[in-house]
Amino acid sequence: MIKEFRLPDLGEGLTESEILSWKVGVGDTVKLNQVIAEVETAKAVVELPSPFAGVITALHEQPGTIVEVGKPIVSFEVADDAGGSPSASTPVERDAGDVPAEFDVNENPAPSVTEPAAAGAAEAGTAKRQPNLVGYGAVVESSSRPARRPRTMISKHPVSHMTVVNAPAPSQHVAETSAPAAGAPGASGERPKSTPPVRKLAKDLGVELGTVTGTGPGGLITREDVQNFVDGGDLAAAHHSVTVPDREARDREVTAGQAGTPGEREVRTPIKGVRKFTAAAMVSSAFTAPHVTEFLTADVTPSMELLDKLKASRTFAGYKLTPLTLVAKAVLIALRRNSSLNSRWDEERQEIVQFNYVNLGIAAATPRGLTVPNIKDADRLSLLELSEALTGLTETARAGKTTPADLSGGTVSITNIGVFGIDAGTPILNPGEAAILAMGAVRRMPWEYQGEVALRQVMTLSLSFDHRLVDGEQGSRFLADVGAILAEPGMVLTMV
Repeated sequence: MIKEFRLPDLGEGLTESEILSWKVGVGDTVKLNQVIAEVETAKAVVELPSPFAGVITALHEQPGTIVEVGKPIVSFEVADDAGGSPSASTPVERDAGDVPAEFDVNENPAPSVTEPAAAGAAEAGTAKRQPNLVGYGAVVESSSRPARRPRTMISKHPVSHMTVVNAPAPSQHVAETSAPAAGAPGASGERPKSTPPVRKLAKDLGVELGTVTGTGPGGLITREDVQNFVDGGDLAAAHHSVTVPDREARDREVTAGQAGTPGEREVRTPIKGVRKFTAAAMVSSAFTAPHVTEFLTADVTPSMELLDKLKASRTFAGYKLTPLTLVAKAVLIALRRNSSLNSRWDEERQEIVQFNYVNLGIAAATPRGLTVPNIKDADRLSLLELSEALTGLTETARAGKTTPADLSGGTVSITNIGVFGIDAGTPILNPGEAAILAMGAVRRMPWEYQGEVALRQVMTLSLSFDHRLVDGEQGSRFLADVGAILAEPGMVLTMV
């Protein structure tokens, strides 16, 4: 029996993912839940487990291909009595409007979605979804199988002065951008084709979807279309583009210098994946939430001395303790006294959401860009547990293995700019959060101490907050509490 595995929704309504690599090949025998592929979403790199035990009969997409959610990526030959979910397999012939069937990686059968239910979901603008690696998210309105998306570079110069992208093979060509199809958004009075996440992005950026040309299948408006429109680079308005289809040029497009000039003058990297998502999120945050930033420089010598004592203690043997550990704990304690910084502004429902838990986000610089994974219910952790969680979080992020679930649901964040030798900054809020604290480098500086000038260890804290949610007094009290704890850890006894 042949069964297909369709690309699942990997979290937060993402509509597409890029196949980075296959861990299996045609003819390989795989076990249930064995990792078969590595894919990159707009948020993270994710390993896909096999929903079946059987033999690989076909790999439908090659590494480097961007695949829409719900499209088949691999086929298995399984025994008739295999334990895979019946709903995971679908006939080869399907109606264009069918909702992809759902599967369960633990082989728990999930009810299939009927056509009437799919139609009702489409009218409501949403489709049935399940948790990560189970559902298929929003339905993409397409009846054709997506081809590999070419990497394009838009020239803003006349044809006669068009910059040529590195193209060693004759097959790499300059293509005219075709006019929008009749079914594209704006061609009629119909609602522009898009998915709920894209509509939300357009709303956040103040973009009217009716004015955006969709480049997806059937005129579907994608995130890239919206972002290009905001940047003034609408693909439909471009006169010429250069396609670089070969594998080696997939991740890097090099613009050659003037004719006869040896060497590369410019290096161009496609904006995609984590970098693309982060850019859109930061633009949305910066132009939606009114940011206010306050600074506090504190003598943290007592905290650094405490850190040395903890490292030497038997209780913390084998654990990684850093200034971030103490700052994180200080933030969690200060939030109990200043709860407005642990909230969210719900624009759609016109409500302020107060969180009675803390999912503490930690900004992490990774080779794929900035990510902000968070520690769930961090306020319930002891200092030792917090230290362990921070170590695991940063190591996972740098390895590019952070899951979409770890990147969503944050309530307040910390960014450690001190590791780069920076003292202070004006951090941008993580979207959906009311505050972010930047901790600067710990420096030995002359400081007033007990009526004299002494060499002390000093740190500058920078707090940005959403002024719709947090008043200046509340933000100042929170920052003062964090500084007081770091300046004298014993002050915690007066705060809890």
